[in-house]
Amino acid sequence: MDVNSEPLDVLIVGAGISGINAAYRVQSQFPNYRYAIIEARDTLGGTWDLFKYPGIRSDSDLFTFGFSWFPWDRSNPIAEGPSIVSYLHRATAKHGIDQHIRYQHRLLGADWSSEEQLWSLAVDHYGQSRPLTARFLIFGTGYYDYTQPLQADIPNLSRFTGDVIHPQFWPEDLDYSDKNIVLIGSGATAITLLPKLAEKAARVTMLQRSPTYILSLPNRNKSWLSYLLPSGVFRRFQRLNWFISSWLFYCFCQTFPGAARFLLRLSVTRQLPDSVPFSPHFEPRYGPWDQRLCVCPDGDFFRSLHTGHADVKTDTIRTVTETGVELTSGETLPADLIVTATGLRLQIAGGASVTVDGIPVHLPDKYLWHGMMVQDMPNAAFVIGYTNASWTLGADATALFLCRLLGEMDRRSAPSAVPRFQGDEATTVQPRRLLNLNSTYITRAADALPKAGDRGPWLPRGNYLQDVWFAQHGELTGLEFAGGKKDQ
Repeated sequence: MDVNSEPLDVLIVGAGISGINAAYRVQSQFPNYRYAIIEARDTLGGTWDLFKYPGIRSDSDLFTFGFSWFPWDRSNPIAEGPSIVSYLHRATAKHGIDQHIRYQHRLLGADWSSEEQLWSLAVDHYGQSRPLTARFLIFGTGYYDYTQPLQADIPNLSRFTGDVIHPQFWPEDLDYSDKNIVLIGSGATAITLLPKLAEKAARVTMLQRSPTYILSLPNRNKSWLSYLLPSGVFRRFQRLNWFISSWLFYCFCQTFPGAARFLLRLSVTRQLPDSVPFSPHFEPRYGPWDQRLCVCPDGDFFRSLHTGHADVKTDTIRTVTETGVELTSGETLPADLIVTATGLRLQIAGGASVTVDGIPVHLPDKYLWHGMMVQDMPNAAFVIGYTNASWTLGADATALFLCRLLGEMDRRSAPSAVPRFQGDEATTVQPRRLLNLNSTYITRAADALPKAGDRGPWLPRGNYLQDVWFAQHGELTGLEFAGGKKDQ
């Protein structure tokens, strides 16, 4: 298929989880549509192929993180990056999605023309400009900056004479055998790295300013029902079961934080060696699920603490020296290698510029309509998953709605749809953070993302069942279709 010959009906940016899922929904419901996926890199997978640090794995179960239309067919709910990439290759090949992916196509800019009712796209392909046009644009780029990490504020880090590595750019040939490693951070990346690094390193010390909640999860999910039910039925049951149990646990943590904190403490203390006290290393200052809860499969994080090759320190950094890290308490951690697992830099639209009739759109100034379409920006959507559940659930709710919207546009013979403030909303809607966690890297990047509102269709999303209901039946209040027709 020559994607340059005539306007596409749908152009999807990014061949990761979000883009692949959107492609399946579009081609299933609109088999006559011309669509393509453009991917800046030379392979699919997004985050799961880009990040190469040891042990990179999902922090959501694959039964809900996988696609409903191509169920995860293994018994382990938590999977490492290469397994996820292999799964995505199998999913795209089975459904012919791989034939629509154009690799090494990086979106540089997108301009909407109200006169032509089309997006004109500037795409870089091996250093050459390749223009494309499309009727509808879906950004499946997530919200991470793939080219720059979040800069950590670590005093005198430049003085260190050893290697300093951010997990996002881990050298695949790095030999850390018998090294002393200081791992700075306490989020999902650090929880993943510690047990893997401890397998080869002389000693790995996870240095955290404040602890996080960690939940051990058995990484085998065999059920006697798998022998009784047909495979397809069992996989659907398995997905539903994991969704319900995960959602109920989240609601329990938010509703009864004291009880949740007690149960999580009980679980952790049973797994710690005598040499590692619970307090202060595993006693967060926030409530369960105010930040994303970290999962460790089969308790691998805690098992590594029993080996003598892994440790945890809770303190702040006074300074970095040529040979290690000095803590505020006066203790010094010798290091051959420092790993800064301090979070990711957030970015929207993969860094591409967006204009409407030649006027730049500053996305952080805009509100998101139902968590997916940008205020005053026609025929475009951003796929943003959940922070309190599997990303794919939110991505699929978005894709389902977009297919409904495309069908509605066809029914109305409307070439475009754009979210607008209604009535006095421009002066009465108050901003909220788009992502409902207080993790440092999220709060620091609040001004880099579009905003959510405190009412109406501008509220942030977070409930899969509500979002799926809206995708199929919700009123289109606030959408203006071409010709001035609105749904009230």
